[in-house]
Amino acid sequence: MLDREGFRPNVGIVLLNQRNQVFWGKRIRTHSWQFPQGGIKYGETPEQAMYRELHEEVGLQPEHVRILARTRDWLRYEVPDHYIRREARGHYRGQKQIWFLLQLTGRDNDMNLRACDHPEFDAWRWNEYWVPLEVVIDFKRDVYQMALTELARFLPRANHHNRYLRSGMRAHRREDEERSNGEAPMEAADGETTPEGPR
Repeated sequence: MLDREGFRPNVGIVLLNQRNQVFWGKRIRTHSWQFPQGGIKYGETPEQAMYRELHEEVGLQPEHVRILARTRDWLRYEVPDHYIRREARGHYRGQKQIWFLLQLTGRDNDMNLRACDHPEFDAWRWNEYWVPLEVVIDFKRDVYQMALTELARFLPRANHHNRYLRSGMRAHRREDEERSNGEAPMEAADGETTPEGPR
């Protein structure tokens, strides 16, 4: 299914764990790494296609993830002729994609790269959000950069940051209690107030 300009509708998936690391898959029998992605079938919405591809390529069900965001518009990349089947040359140009940012609410062992008969990946790992684009096939790199940049503002606060925030809130409450009791809060060596004394 191509649009008038020769682009096939497609979805891309950026899947986060609780530390804001992303699922990074190695394409089967290659040295290229990429995010899950796949075509939108006739009659599917982008969201329906995303859930289908998520299961086919990663083995996850809708209950294993939550949607954080999606790109506003289609992001396009053109495929060089030598990657296009001969019979498709001249009318197929590439892919136009809607990208989804998902957070894993299940566990790592819920994932299964052999969930379908034609697996896309033969290995995977968690990677930092800003993935190394040099290991992505060259004609997809600009779209990856655009998708990651647009979706970055929707990244949730990672769990370890939340833990520090909660610790800070406890410190402020302790400081307030000391002031209400007429006690002077202790000062850290760098001049920062802390309930534990000098650091």
